[in-house]
Amino acid sequence: MTTAPTGGTARPIRPANKTDKTRKAHKTHKGAGPLLRAWRERRRVSQLELALRADSSARHISFVETGRSRPSEELLLRLAEHLDVPVRERNALLLAAGYAPRFRETPLDDPALESLRQGIERLIQGYEPYPAFVVDATYDIVAANRGILALLDGLPEALLAPPINAMRLTLHPEGLAPRIRNLPEWRGHLLAQMERQIALSRSAPLRALYDEVAAYPVPGAEESPAGRTPDPVPAFALPMRIEHEGQVLSFISSISTFNTPMDVTVAELAIETLLPADPATVKFLHSMVS
Repeated sequence: MTTAPTGGTARPIRPANKTDKTRKAHKTHKGAGPLLRAWRERRRVSQLELALRADSSARHISFVETGRSRPSEELLLRLAEHLDVPVRERNALLLAAGYAPRFRETPLDDPALESLRQGIERLIQGYEPYPAFVVDATYDIVAANRGILALLDGLPEALLAPPINAMRLTLHPEGLAPRIRNLPEWRGHLLAQMERQIALSRSAPLRALYDEVAAYPVPGAEESPAGRTPDPVPAFALPMRIEHEGQVLSFISSISTFNTPMDVTVAELAIETLLPADPATVKFLHSMVS
């Protein structure tokens, strides 16, 4: 029996029953459930299908999503893996469930990532004279080779001030946009790419960047498409055709990411290489090196 302070009436402390513990668990761990359900619905996966993939049960998945059951750390990470949840958002799931984040976010200039930086530099330098660059989650360029730098010649200093943003640089009316011969098609490709990324993540900075670049006026949009002779397009992929030093260069874009990243920074890096799409572009780029 526990008594109240002097002058008060003694009251026994009622032991918490099973119902109280359940309510408390619901209140504490409900945060992970809605996040998990949102990712599952975004991937268009049923509870049963997810359960089969993750070696669980549809009933348990349902209990987790409604907050009636707290998932183990291992199960939560397994579910995130099968739902292809970005590494940054996996930390958010863990925090919502009451666990510590599993994945670090190391600054790219940290000594721990020196070998990564050196490897990236060697990779994109080895790709020269063809253009290659590396961007982070919001398309800020963190590394570029001489092939890319040559294409930026003559652009305004304001667009080249660090951090240089690849989307802003490409679509800005004072950037590369006026030089791109098939700008409507290439612009549509880039905006669609950003839309897919926004749908897969909850990045407010990426959404803000999309809203900004999508609102840029399109150089030459007032010209009649009927009066424009379309450039030849390779059958295998959409090229970016850009004017440079009196030449029209044609490139196919390829994007690479790191397999099984264990760091948020590394997970959000993307290496983009521009492959020449015709012999004339190959010849011009090699002549620049000579």
